[in-house]
Amino acid sequence: MTIVSYNVNGIRAAIRKGFLEWVQQCDPDVVCLQEIKAQPDQLNLEDFEEAGYPYHYWHPAEKKGYSGVAILSKHKPENVVYGTGIDYMDFEGRTIRADFEDFSVMSLYLPSGTNINRLEHKFRFMDDFQEYIDDLKESVPNLIICGDYNICHQAIDIHDPVRLKTVSGFLPEERAWIEGFMKSGFIDSFRHFNEEGDHYSWWSYRANARNNNKGWRIDYNLVAEPLRDRLKRAVILPEAYHSDHCPVLVEID
Repeated sequence: MTIVSYNVNGIRAAIRKGFLEWVQQCDPDVVCLQEIKAQPDQLNLEDFEEAGYPYHYWHPAEKKGYSGVAILSKHKPENVVYGTGIDYMDFEGRTIRADFEDFSVMSLYLPSGTNINRLEHKFRFMDDFQEYIDDLKESVPNLIICGDYNICHQAIDIHDPVRLKTVSGFLPEERAWIEGFMKSGFIDSFRHFNEEGDHYSWWSYRANARNNNKGWRIDYNLVAEPLRDRLKRAVILPEAYHSDHCPVLVEID
């Protein structure tokens, strides 16, 4: 079972850049999308079915052109959960979960902290999300949380850890949160297989950052501990150019 997570920074723009052709070639079983920035009625949903994903589920933000998550699947889930039941998260279309026979996949788009108000919002979200997941694991232990966490975990995950230590996405408080979140029972699947630096999943559009590989690793497939022995492979796919992010892939038995 291959799962891809991809912040597409606008699904309609990504489609114009060849996303559907790419996903057919990559051929994952499940695709978790973030920042779709579209309502389902703004899309030709048959395009996804023709690309091999007859099951597709959308949780857009109430605000048009903003945020939103989705899951595409080759296999029909047993259950789909839209949001967390926490209103301020669900208004912005931040999570969607698909439950399969013996594991569940969540697409998460954690807020960025672009200014002081949004940073406070981000910290509130992080605390409430941790509590939500702690409760959820009691009934859904085999959980894979895929998405854009908007946080670099360690210095190895960012191109300039010294200069950027005061920037949201690499603040000590953010790093401590994701460290604690992982220690609460999740495996960073990419780091499970790869301990090398210079692997990133997001690059600024400024200063030719992507060509110079001045990036941040902020997209993760975090896999619950009970699935550890089923982990087969985890990679970042920087050759995909449909967004300022690139996809991240995990494969489980």
